[in-house]
Amino acid sequence: MFTDNSGQKVVVGCGGGSQEDDEDLSGQKLHWKNCPAPSEAEGGGAAPSPLPDGDEWQCATMKAPLDWDDPKGDTIGLALIRAEADGAADRRIGSLVFNFGGPGGSGVTTLPAFGQDYAKLRTRYDLVSFDPRGVGRSDPVECLDDKQLDTYFQQDATPDDRAERTEFVDNTEEFNAACEKHSKKILPHVRTTDAARDMDLMRQVLGDEKLHYFGISYGTELGGVYAHLFPRHVGRAVFDAVVDPTQTAEQGSLGQAKGFQLALDNFAEDCVSKVEDCPVGDTAEDVEARIARLLKDLDRKPIPGIFPRQLTETAATGGIAQALYSKDFWEYLTEGLEQAYDGDGRVLMVLSDALNGRNEDGEYSNITAANVAINCADDKPRYDPAYVEDKLPEFRDASPLFGDYLAWSMLSCTDWPVAGAADHPDVHAPGAAPILVIGNTGDPATPYEGAGRMVDALGKGVGVELIYKGQGHGAYDSKNRCVQDAVHGYLLDGKVPAAKTVCS
Repeated sequence: MFTDNSGQKVVVGCGGGSQEDDEDLSGQKLHWKNCPAPSEAEGGGAAPSPLPDGDEWQCATMKAPLDWDDPKGDTIGLALIRAEADGAADRRIGSLVFNFGGPGGSGVTTLPAFGQDYAKLRTRYDLVSFDPRGVGRSDPVECLDDKQLDTYFQQDATPDDRAERTEFVDNTEEFNAACEKHSKKILPHVRTTDAARDMDLMRQVLGDEKLHYFGISYGTELGGVYAHLFPRHVGRAVFDAVVDPTQTAEQGSLGQAKGFQLALDNFAEDCVSKVEDCPVGDTAEDVEARIARLLKDLDRKPIPGIFPRQLTETAATGGIAQALYSKDFWEYLTEGLEQAYDGDGRVLMVLSDALNGRNEDGEYSNITAANVAINCADDKPRYDPAYVEDKLPEFRDASPLFGDYLAWSMLSCTDWPVAGAADHPDVHAPGAAPILVIGNTGDPATPYEGAGRMVDALGKGVGVELIYKGQGHGAYDSKNRCVQDAVHGYLLDGKVPAAKTVCS
């Protein structure tokens, strides 16, 4: 499945060790310091710039049990970041914890990258995020090195014949074996239920009676699992870009095929509807037909990308998908397609690199490794090549462009060394406080229907659905005034909007 990797980066140190028998981790004191520059696993780059008021972002490490079934055993360090509330002290509600999704995205890097977007929420909350276990600086899952990942992402991920299928399966097995070799200790302990327990410990360490929470994309699944495990600890919570909690891994991949196809249709319609000529097609159908021909040509013969790498069919598909995450990226998709038609694959490769967590220095964050590890620890189903081949017609019907890619991605957990926990997460949370659940009708990665199913699964009186008729992955960051007013009204003032309020 596609992952969301749109954040920039910063870092915090982490440490492990053994927990003393008489130590209560909920009483630990966090030692907040100015944030250093990020590690490679978090994506590299510079330390976060000061906040607009001159305050510095602060980082700390929280100890948590490696194995929640053995809470007195070894610990791991979880990387945290915060911006303290800048409003009147008597108006402060507490901490607002963010998870931006992936799974596998670094919250320590993403929060400061988008911190200004949440400035209004900072008037009453400390803004807090973290690298979940297995991510970034929180005991990161490690698999292939940078050079190996360059080769891995050049592979043909949509095999057409027996030889290509064998190579694809071999590459997947090698990736998974490398994860086991380098990260065997952490792999059994990166399930979403583990991260949810970490968040309840975080709530206590931060000194909050309730967990106030803003979950985006996979962060909505994490929030739902938290609500199921700790319904009485749920404070004011918002779920945006909602994962459907009722689906298996296969159903989720098929849903993404439909979602990205819808986003591509919307991109094509938007391009040809502009006053000036659309540079990548005369009609919406022509736009998509030309893209299909490009991918077929790239399958036969890649074109120059970013030296020494070439733009393959797989890289181009990933680059197109990355551009569909936000309407703000559509202009780059148009530019990338124009250049690719002329034999220049650089822009589409930049977009593909962003999806895969590769920076300009050729270093990869660990988002791909963490994404596979978390999904495979969570998802019980295991699929084989014969099963995928049987499902290809259904996936191609859902999306001629993305169907093959997303169908074959189901093999990522086939020989994973850790058993998956369940067919789908349990988010039933009777007794929890209201949770604002926002669905975007044009969302490619978490299709709109998932929001309604999340509301139903949370249970009566918990989920409150807000519908945004827009484009891109998520709603709040679209800057839509109606959506933001609803979120601010709930998080800042406790005002729950009417169910099924529509914003457009």
